[in-house]
Amino acid sequence: MTKKTLPFQAEVAQLLHLVTHALYSNKEIFMRELVSNASDACDKLRFEAISNSGLYEDAPNLEVRVSFDKDAKTLTITDNGIGLTQQEAIENLGTIAKSGTKDFVSKLSGDQKADSQLIGQFGVGFYSGFIVADRITVESRRAGVPANEGVRWTSDGGASGGDAFEVENITREQRGTSVILHLRDDALEYASTWKLKSIISKYSDHISLPILMEKEEWKDGELINPNDEAGGRQPGGMVNTGEWEAVNKASAIWARAKKDISQEQYDDFYKQISHDFEAPLAHTHNRVEGSTEYTQLLYVPGKAPQDLWNRDKKGGLKLYVKRVFIMDDAEALLPSYLRFVKGVVDSADLPLNVSRELLQESRDVKAIREGCTKRVLGMLEDLAKHNALPETSADGVTDVVSDEDKALVGKYTQFYAEFGAVLKEGLGEDFANRDRLAKLLRFASSTTDSTTVSLADYKARMKEGQEAIYYITADNAAAAKNSPQLEVFKKKGIEVLLMTDRVDEWALNYLHDFDGTPMQSVAKGAVDLGKLLDEDEKKAAEEAAETFKPLLAKLKEALKDKAEDVRVTTRLVDSPACLVVQDDGMSTQLARMLKQAGQSAPETKPVLEVNAEHALVKKLEGSVHFNDLAHILFDQALLAEGGLPADPAAYVKRVNALLV
Repeated sequence: MTKKTLPFQAEVAQLLHLVTHALYSNKEIFMRELVSNASDACDKLRFEAISNSGLYEDAPNLEVRVSFDKDAKTLTITDNGIGLTQQEAIENLGTIAKSGTKDFVSKLSGDQKADSQLIGQFGVGFYSGFIVADRITVESRRAGVPANEGVRWTSDGGASGGDAFEVENITREQRGTSVILHLRDDALEYASTWKLKSIISKYSDHISLPILMEKEEWKDGELINPNDEAGGRQPGGMVNTGEWEAVNKASAIWARAKKDISQEQYDDFYKQISHDFEAPLAHTHNRVEGSTEYTQLLYVPGKAPQDLWNRDKKGGLKLYVKRVFIMDDAEALLPSYLRFVKGVVDSADLPLNVSRELLQESRDVKAIREGCTKRVLGMLEDLAKHNALPETSADGVTDVVSDEDKALVGKYTQFYAEFGAVLKEGLGEDFANRDRLAKLLRFASSTTDSTTVSLADYKARMKEGQEAIYYITADNAAAAKNSPQLEVFKKKGIEVLLMTDRVDEWALNYLHDFDGTPMQSVAKGAVDLGKLLDEDEKKAAEEAAETFKPLLAKLKEALKDKAEDVRVTTRLVDSPACLVVQDDGMSTQLARMLKQAGQSAPETKPVLEVNAEHALVKKLEGSVHFNDLAHILFDQALLAEGGLPADPAAYVKRVNALLV
């Protein structure tokens, strides 16, 4: 049959322009698409051969071969899959709307349709070859048809000004398809064994059939003059040996049954995708079925990366669609507070040409995101549950602990030391899982230095009559533990949580209570210990407030530029004064943090609380240095909570004058 020239469908002409100019920002993606198409063709043959084994002909082993010819400037991807007839080549390579695979799947029903979910489509991805090629030749023969019914399809992708392709009959002994790329001069780097192996390893390592390339070996250069060893040699180089070897592992670990995968294999895969030398703390491997079908293999690392707090660094999971690699950092698959999680999601529902923009809008992606988030939180809950060995009971009986549970001992402590601060971001980002996140938080407290106290632990040992979970935020543990605002709590034996991460002040704005018990900052509002104060203490506080009214008014006038109010407090025992803010106000620590970060903070004045029993406060009455003492009292309270006086020189001058 003579050669025929046929026009591309109008949409294909538009697509070709997009492909060569904008569709793929990464040129090497063409190999992913063409190898994927070759794999799909083999999957399709495997499925059809279930009812017609003769389609295998004399080659039952399915494979993809990649070869190149530097002199001819060609790169060839060959498969021995189902192949194409001439009409299928015209329909599948000349149009987008027509897809042989879609027609094929539409004919199936019941179990057959479920079994064919891994069969992809030989469609749009084919045109990505024009990113690196100025001409593509496809030679193919469908399985089961005579050798003389092969087809050759050729196009320059519209480079010559025409939107057309050519087809002709050829004789082809081998079934399947060869896609021959005639490389552009700026794409000759792809005629390289090393380059192609690295791309295949990156994008197609888990294609479930072997991808073969010819072995190469070094050959010394020949003597220019065979009779004269000193005459020099022609340059040596790498030459093909004629043997073929698999360059991919040919096994998607997440697609295998969990019972067939060892812990070592799970750990090795984690190290491969994360470039981490250490094993992960935990992993979860699940196949999710329902309205959205996908497989997830997720890992919690043991160490935080150095760029964990770099907001410009892209994070996320590797996204595959039907075992075809789509992107490295699919941020839409997990919330940002879980950006430390590594792993793979393989979807059966997303399109192969999915982009980051489509991910943000897809309902399927939202379902995957919710599912992955729940699985990760479940992993962390399991680590937290087994973080410590059970204690021996009073009668000397200890629960039996399995080796698997023993392996988890201490792992949550390790996790929290690395990722606890970033986990707290979820309080403000993930309302749906806020209660689960709250249970995972750990803090130091006024009764312990280690960061091991959970909110549930705290609540379980609250004093009778205590109505709130008390906490304090500070720049560091020492500043928190020695804060004057803790004095009455220490005196009463009331535990206070010490929060020293920079994110705490922001995160606690979103956690108003835990399991029905309100969270209360000891640095906000007037301290009200309620039932924890006895009647004598309440009466003494009321009398002090009344007695000190004139002094408080005088202090308020002296400090009107610094303090919003001045009042007597019961929270102080040893210190003369402290600073607090109103219940709905921004804490002084948060205001300092914002200013240090170069951001604006609202100008708010704190409340000065004074200890009526302290000698320095009593000395204020009738003192000729009242104003100086008042300002010193305020500035010392500011220093005690980690701040600095607005005018350090004036503070030093006042102190020196009094010392003299």
